Amino acid sequence: MIRTLAFLLAACAAFAQPKDANYDEAKVPRYTLPDALLLANGTPVRDAKTWTAKRRPEILALFEKNMQGHSPAPFKTASELSSIDTKALGGRAIRKEITVLFNGKKDGPKMSLLVYLPANAKGKVPVFLGPNFQGNHTIDNDPGIHLGDVWVKNTRQPAGEKTRGAQASRWQLDMVLKAGFGLATFYYYDPEPDFKDGKMLGVRSMAPDETWGAIGAWSYALSRAMDYLETDKAVNAKRVALVGHSRLGKAALWAGALDTRFAIIISNDSGEGGAAISRRNFGEQVHNLNASFPHWFTAAYKQWDHREDAMPMDAHMLMALTAPRPLYVASAQEDLWADPKGEFLAAVEATKVYHLFKKKGIETSEFPAPNQPVGDTVRYHVRTGKHDVTAYDWEQYIAFAQRHFKN
Repeated sequence: MIRTLAFLLAACAAFAQPKDANYDEAKVPRYTLPDALLLANGTPVRDAKTWTAKRRPEILALFEKNMQGHSPAPFKTASELSSIDTKALGGRAIRKEITVLFNGKKDGPKMSLLVYLPANAKGKVPVFLGPNFQGNHTIDNDPGIHLGDVWVKNTRQPAGEKTRGAQASRWQLDMVLKAGFGLATFYYYDPEPDFKDGKMLGVRSMAPDETWGAIGAWSYALSRAMDYLETDKAVNAKRVALVGHSRLGKAALWAGALDTRFAIIISNDSGEGGAAISRRNFGEQVHNLNASFPHWFTAAYKQWDHREDAMPMDAHMLMALTAPRPLYVASAQEDLWADPKGEFLAAVEATKVYHLFKKKGIETSEFPAPNQPVGDTVRYHVRTGKHDVTAYDWEQYIAFAQRHFKN
């Protein structure tokens, strides 16, 4: 099963990366970014109050109209405790599995939320929340975790024992718990399977007339996970850090834009449609996204194929919607498809909005050396290695969260 999933992921990656993709900085065209600090009527934004009351809603509407679509108001969700182990991981953790019923009905769309909390925590626990790619049982090797269904070649199949712990390196559970944090995650196929015809198999089936894509569906599920965390008396719901990798990094940025309850937003290798500036035409481009993954965004996004310069928004504006909350953007040196420099430059540009709130962000335009994080409330690093989430990444995210949650 692991080999099958690895083959499918590799095949998708190969399909998505055309041979004529630009990886040469000398071929990046000159471009002008839309001004995040200019109202639609041409009036400059000079203070946090104007940003919050006027410009932020304008930018949110631009993304809804041109890319993400409109997510519906939350349905009446119900949460049920499926299992609890107070001595998980040799007594180091409390592990819970919660079934989230998206419309409150057992026969409706649902997801399984896996929550780990440090066993000997004093007081309420801050939590990292993020979706996973291959199922909750892949987070660690504990046989007590329920083996749910996974999707292979667009069909639902029971997960196999051999897949336990397959994604453990991406979650660094022991590191997170030792630092005093909890971890909450769900299999991203639960709210919506990640293929073109998956719309009617997940949360979007509850609002078929709304214009929203799979990124919106996964973002919606993150907010419903947050709904549950607010009810858990052991969790400090005011200190939830949202983390997403790759396409799920795109979902994390969008969820953070829509739902300001998330205290920190972390984008790991989210690339085009996420943290990377589209106008650079480096690595993946808008038309690549729309051709390979037409279900991620709305049909309106296709109008910007090969027309990135005409878009009324770009990645720096998506990041700016997180302000004034802390934002961490990370890249990988070998992940040119995601355009590391474009992710960095978008974070630099978003810093201008943080200045309205008297917050420091990335105060340099010089691309940093690998493994040398820069920035404050907006922070960035490019790690050595490939498209992945590693122990190095988690070390930075934990330190970032500790510093800002302490403050």
